[in-house]
Amino acid sequence: MQNKIIVKGAREHNLKNVDLEIPKEKIVVFTGLSGSGKSSLAFNTIYAEGERRYIESLSSFSRQFLKTVEKPDVDEIEGLSPAISIDQKTTSHNPRSTVGTTTEIHDHLRILYANIGTPYCINGHGPIKSSSLKEIVESVKLDSDENEQLYILAPVVRDKKGTHKELFLKLKREGFLRVQINDEIIGLDNDIDLEQNKRHNIDIVVDRVVFKKNDEELQSRIYSAIEVGLNYSKGLIKTYYPNKNKTSKLFSTNYSCRECGFAIPNLEPNLFSFNKKVGACYTCSGLGVNLEADPELIMPDTSLSINEGGVLYYKNLVGTQNIEWQKFKLLCYQYLIDLDVPLNTLSKSQIKNILYGSDEPIETKIVTSSGNILRSYDYIEGVANLIERRYVETKSEDNRKYYGKYMMSRVCKTCSGKRLNEIALCVKIDKLSISDFTELTIQDNLNFLLEIKLTDNQMKIASLVLNQLISRISFLNEVGLDYLTLARSATTLSGGESQRIRLAKQLGSKLSGVLYVLDEPSIGLHQRDNDKLIQTLKKLRDLGNTLIVVEHDEDTMKEADWIVDIGPKAGIDGGQIIAEGTYQDICNNPNSITGQYLSKKLTIPVPKKRRGGNGLKIEIIGATENNLKNIDVTLPLGKFITVTGVSGSGKSTLVEEVIYKGLKKELHKELIRAGKYKKIKGFEYIDKIIYVSQDPIGKTPRSNPATYTSVFDDIRDLYAEVPEAKIRGYKKGRFSFNVPGGRCDTCQGDGVIRVDMQFLGFVEVVCETCDGRKYNEETLQVKYKGKNIWDVLNMTVKEANDFFENIPKIKEKLETILAVGLGYIKLGQNATTLSGGEAQRVKLSTFLLKKQTGKTLFLLDEPTTGLHIDDVKRLIEVLNILVDQGNTVLTIEHNLDFIKVSDYVIDLGPEGGSNGGQVLVTGTPEQIINCEESFTAKYLREYLND
Repeated sequence: MQNKIIVKGAREHNLKNVDLEIPKEKIVVFTGLSGSGKSSLAFNTIYAEGERRYIESLSSFSRQFLKTVEKPDVDEIEGLSPAISIDQKTTSHNPRSTVGTTTEIHDHLRILYANIGTPYCINGHGPIKSSSLKEIVESVKLDSDENEQLYILAPVVRDKKGTHKELFLKLKREGFLRVQINDEIIGLDNDIDLEQNKRHNIDIVVDRVVFKKNDEELQSRIYSAIEVGLNYSKGLIKTYYPNKNKTSKLFSTNYSCRECGFAIPNLEPNLFSFNKKVGACYTCSGLGVNLEADPELIMPDTSLSINEGGVLYYKNLVGTQNIEWQKFKLLCYQYLIDLDVPLNTLSKSQIKNILYGSDEPIETKIVTSSGNILRSYDYIEGVANLIERRYVETKSEDNRKYYGKYMMSRVCKTCSGKRLNEIALCVKIDKLSISDFTELTIQDNLNFLLEIKLTDNQMKIASLVLNQLISRISFLNEVGLDYLTLARSATTLSGGESQRIRLAKQLGSKLSGVLYVLDEPSIGLHQRDNDKLIQTLKKLRDLGNTLIVVEHDEDTMKEADWIVDIGPKAGIDGGQIIAEGTYQDICNNPNSITGQYLSKKLTIPVPKKRRGGNGLKIEIIGATENNLKNIDVTLPLGKFITVTGVSGSGKSTLVEEVIYKGLKKELHKELIRAGKYKKIKGFEYIDKIIYVSQDPIGKTPRSNPATYTSVFDDIRDLYAEVPEAKIRGYKKGRFSFNVPGGRCDTCQGDGVIRVDMQFLGFVEVVCETCDGRKYNEETLQVKYKGKNIWDVLNMTVKEANDFFENIPKIKEKLETILAVGLGYIKLGQNATTLSGGEAQRVKLSTFLLKKQTGKTLFLLDEPTTGLHIDDVKRLIEVLNILVDQGNTVLTIEHNLDFIKVSDYVIDLGPEGGSNGGQVLVTGTPEQIINCEESFTAKYLREYLND
């Protein structure tokens, strides 16, 4: 068997006809500068070919359900194993997906609860048990005394309104003589007249006997009566003893409380799924949240009176003849609400009336603008009710946006965010419902399952599924996700968390002989948690698998069996194998930039002096969102600040939910729900807050770096000034591929045409009319320095910078893109092909272009994502430019090189999840390394001592 994967002539993207031999059953790290060709070789060549071969092995019928994969540009790949890709781009956007459903742990939990769960009465009557027909008969024998009168009843109506005349007629036709109505026995020959609007309980008298213990014929009669009654009442039977203080007892072949009759269906896995109608909460349909009008968005400034616009919805209606405003005024009059006093001086009950309307009907008389008088006597709805009703009723998208700005997703009041209905939640194992279990941390889940106490019979039933649960949850624990809960929504997971969840799933499958291709699994991980991840990778390898890991992390490279360094630089200057071998081989290779940093011949220097800032500060008082423990945080302005801490310690909650949203709310008075805090001081010292996220710069292939940074506008201006363009009368719009005129009419400026191949799916083929160049021939005839507009879009940023060196307006914008280390990307590169880190740096370049006021707060979430250490050095230089201009940069980071150059560090912890959310230490890197509780301090010490 071949023990190598041999790649010959790989030319995908910027790869320069690469030949490579990769040892099997090893951890192989692909490293190199950002844009050097790592992903092109790992994902677009090796994995893509493995996926293509698998799909081609299927029947044409099966292939119609799968995407079409083109053959990568490579001569040959030998020794290729079945391949699995674990990247960062598949975080679910489905609000129904949770950690539990994504890992399939929830499916196993449903089986466990359906088989050994114990239902409890929601009215507090304890455990509910089901009985077989035989058990019911035996119980009746034990309960009945000799010569005692016994009624066998079948409950058919429980607590329902109506006269039920049709039921009585039906029972009479079928031969029944009596019914029990609200504990009174009545013959069906009587004219039964029940009140329509009252609730009634109706039981069929199936039989009545005088009980005798030794009468076998009587025992058979009782058995038959119970059997008939169960058919009529869907599993319920009731015994009634008129001479024993009219006592009765309820039995059920289903799960039903014998005290109150609360019944649940037979336990089955679907009952515990919030994605199935039978199990989902009736109010929120299994989402756990409902869209509701938010008082904070309706009344954002309670220091204002209603007439001053304190109730934002009515701000522009004050004093008008608008019917909604007139009704609202009547509501206020009824409850003595002064329209001229600040809202914060009103009582809680008055605020409740403003939001949710009158407690009783009010007589109204409204004069419309046309002079008509409208009279009514009814409840008046509050502004919150009105907004919610309008939102549901409107069919206009614009109106939905208008009403939607006053609404927020709030935890469902019926299920308290548990997603399941009351029936599913009443089933428990060891006092925990399935929802209670999923709200525990992964670590607590594991402890619960290991310590669970079951009967011998329960253990026989549950042993298989229990072992699966323990195994899968253990793997999540091993990859450093012990702080997550199974109920955590998948939409809130970071790319790194999502990737590690899939990694744990693969570890649980225990496959052997597989090629795993991973994309920077260390992203979002603290160095402490990184050690756990590396152990997980080793376990996958030891099962007999090959791991190709695209990575920049030094610890991962140290533990790798083989390293492939791709470069020497990025874009057209990359795509070659610079070095390969062991960690020491790379360190000793003078041609490898990676090796230079690993051997410490090149380093990111520690600043000789930390900035003192401008003496001003922003203070966040009493932050309590998610796991934050009522913390106070100070941000000294004019500094480079980094928030650190182990995964799940509360960094993103603090920076994104509390600081960013809180400042937008306080500074710009935006209608936005921020994370919980008591007060923010000092926000007046900044003029704007900018969050530079890793979200794509565009959602369509038409978006690209040139259009996003607006440099393409200047380039089109230039081409419109070319003599040939003026002669032809071409304006700036002629050189846009987004509007008719200059673009190719066949592909409408896309450069490709999507063809439906039926069972082969859709295939994108290069447009034959324009040959993929997006423009028509007439437009492409206009040239500047021998290059047409398509040639310019096909240039890298570095090439374009040299090409437009004499055009200051264009050159200035291109140099900012170069400054953030993106000289290798093409101006016209589809936005959808940029990584999160690349998209973030494109955005950063646009801010560098703007004139700085020196009073801006920049927020960045893990800006080193996807960056080689040499690119990190360049990024730090760019951020330092912003800080030197007087601005403040606040980042979330785990990269120790990045942390060591910060002026001020805020370290959260000590652990993740419920054990995090505290400020452990703040100060310069030199100050925080003295904190014994801090894991960041432990790993940072050696970086400061280099």
